[in-house]
Amino acid sequence: MTVHRLWKHISFSENWQNCDTSLLDEIAPSWFARREILQANSKEYEDFIGRLKRRHAIETGIVERMYDIDKGVTETLINEGFISSLVSHGDTNIPKQALFNHLQDHLDAVDFIFDIVTENRPLTKGFIFSLHQLTTRHQEFAEGRNQFGTKTQIPLIKGRFKQRENNPTREDGTIILYCPPEHVDAEMDRLIEIYNELCEQNINPLIIAAWVHHAFTTIHPFQDGNGRVVRLIASLILIKNNFFPITVLREEAKIKYIQALEEADNNEPQKLVTYFAEIQKRNIEEALNIKEVNTTSLNEVTNILKKKILKKKQEKQQQYEKTLAENRLKVFEYCSKFLNEYKDKIEIEFDDSVSFYIGSGRPNDTTRQHYYYEQIVSYARKHNYYFNRTLPKSYFKFGIEFEGKRYELGITIHHFGYDDSVIAIGAFLEYKGILPNEDSDTTIPLDIKPHVISIKDDVSTKEKNIRLHLENILTVTIAQIASEV
Repeated sequence: MTVHRLWKHISFSENWQNCDTSLLDEIAPSWFARREILQANSKEYEDFIGRLKRRHAIETGIVERMYDIDKGVTETLINEGFISSLVSHGDTNIPKQALFNHLQDHLDAVDFIFDIVTENRPLTKGFIFSLHQLTTRHQEFAEGRNQFGTKTQIPLIKGRFKQRENNPTREDGTIILYCPPEHVDAEMDRLIEIYNELCEQNINPLIIAAWVHHAFTTIHPFQDGNGRVVRLIASLILIKNNFFPITVLREEAKIKYIQALEEADNNEPQKLVTYFAEIQKRNIEEALNIKEVNTTSLNEVTNILKKKILKKKQEKQQQYEKTLAENRLKVFEYCSKFLNEYKDKIEIEFDDSVSFYIGSGRPNDTTRQHYYYEQIVSYARKHNYYFNRTLPKSYFKFGIEFEGKRYELGITIHHFGYDDSVIAIGAFLEYKGILPNEDSDTTIPLDIKPHVISIKDDVSTKEKNIRLHLENILTVTIAQIASEV
């Protein structure tokens, strides 16, 4: 029998401090500005937050294996609300009333988190106890073991720390040792103390949320419900900083969430911080496609339009637009530098029978703004976002020609969503028929999501992730061409 002691006296190490948060940082400035506008004007944004809360409530119980719900029914409940008649026999694996009791408990808990943010209450043990009581309101028992080591059901103590060990056994027989009950109180005091210190030191809230989540899980202070409570605490930290709740989707639980936690167990926290960033960015990208104007009153929309036009005439707006123009050009130059470096490198590896070429259109070249217009529209539809066609865009075509075949990789840099300081870098591959009697252009799908960033402020820190995205694009492209040869 193998025993793995997961808990150690908690601390905040340099490995946590040095985590890369650029995936979220590179879009955050535009999101913060857009959030203020949406909160002030958009009913659609309110509906979006409601859907996020319901998704969190549903996925929480699925990840914790409290119940299961059909995926299609899940989406209906998220969009329509927790209505009992929307769930039929066979859509879930527990009685319907029990399901809705749990769903309402989880929804009340996430509502509580949003209310606490508004009240600006500090993180305390009393608050954590209240969260535990809310999330376990309709749960009477927890899994435990008797004196013979046999699994059994024990009464769940709500709103109080555990009084007996809760050390689970993995499928391979390994026993995981969490913090013993006699040390929980002191460790939770220490967690809150370190949390407050990190806030005072202005540590990135993404790192704080991930660290609190991991430290809490190693303590495992409650008999049951620890995962539910800690994701709410991590959500509180992020919502306080104008982000969104942490919702672990069922399909990500094992392949991303659990693996990231296990790496953090070994003092390698980057994967957990990155996963939290991915969750936030996913929600931000959806929110950036919410319209701020959704009123049906002609007077109201006319006034909004008038204010916007007046704003654009102001000197501040002119400086803002100058910054956007400069940063569009910088992003274009980063891409140009990477693609030309790759072209120079790959030309050495092939003989003269294979030729490579690069074409481009700069964001300030008004004569080429129509290039790749239809492809961008199609790409935006595929990835479910709004492409603002009125703002400047740029492109590259990376061509490979050999044995009568020609492939062109199109890379476009265009505006994403309804905020004018957010851009996307997208890609598609086209086969150009150049032989007699051969069909002309054919678009070959590439399953590559757009890389979305803010150009509201300094973009120099974003070059690294832009290069990584372009490397991924070229990797997928070359693999696709190789498979067709």
